[in-house]
Amino acid sequence: MDPSTQSFTPSADTGNPPSNTAHCRFKTPSGKSLEIRNVWSDNLLQEFDVIRSLVETHRYIAMDTEFPGVVARPVSETFASDYHYQSLKCNVDLLRIIQLGIAFADEKGEFAEGCPCWQFNFKFSLSSDMFAQDSIDLLVKSGISFETHETRGIDPVKFGELIMTSGLVLEDRVVWTSFHSGYDYGYLLKLLTSSPLPNEEKDFFDLLYKYFPTIYDIKYMASLVDGFWGGLQRTADDLGAVRIGPEHQAGSDALLTMSTYFALAKAKFTDEHGNIDESRYKNELFGYGSNHTVRRSKGNQNTSVVTNGEEK
Repeated sequence: MDPSTQSFTPSADTGNPPSNTAHCRFKTPSGKSLEIRNVWSDNLLQEFDVIRSLVETHRYIAMDTEFPGVVARPVSETFASDYHYQSLKCNVDLLRIIQLGIAFADEKGEFAEGCPCWQFNFKFSLSSDMFAQDSIDLLVKSGISFETHETRGIDPVKFGELIMTSGLVLEDRVVWTSFHSGYDYGYLLKLLTSSPLPNEEKDFFDLLYKYFPTIYDIKYMASLVDGFWGGLQRTADDLGAVRIGPEHQAGSDALLTMSTYFALAKAKFTDEHGNIDESRYKNELFGYGSNHTVRRSKGNQNTSVVTNGEEK
């Protein structure tokens, strides 16, 4: 085992969560060993080399981000149709991403062997960057080392250049899945373009589908069927999907997102032949666009949900 790799078993009481300063291996419920690989400025190039090859065989990508909270609200009316987008835009434009997790699986939902998950750690300074204190407190409690982010963190511009040529974006065959992910995609688009987000929500979606032609949002999927509500962990628990790694670190959340997506798709979105019917939820982003108010199906205890921020 690499001396920089920590080993953890999810069922064991290990006290504090593992730090994001080293690679971490975990035991899955089936007993397999799985690695969440931390990426910093000094191993960024070599890890992208691995990822370019992996996406050829594992084209489903689950993602999650960690960012420094919400620090501003737009001046527009709270009930304006684009209020949530304007809130997203003003915060993404002001703040810096802290962490991005991506996990890879094939069409059957099987994770790539060994290391299916990368956790990208970006340059972030508590002394000079804006943040919401409660969000930072939660991330520190979850094992995020901000001292290391300041000294070894990835330059966002360099990351944007590498992901553009990685085969992960601008590809129709690649599927991105996430949970209630307007802010996640906002930060990804900021990385890709090195520019503020578009002023208009319509232009945001045009840009989104240019870089990510196929996206699935689990929160939107859950809104179409009875019996599911709450954040990612609650939805995962209801479906029997098991977390691997520490909560509120982007790598673990990405792995759980992938497991939850396939569990929900197989349970509620299959056709008469047992195949997943992805057309029912393709390219919908919960809480934005036509879904700024999402109506749940008849019989659900929550007849309507109006998002006001993003529940993870």
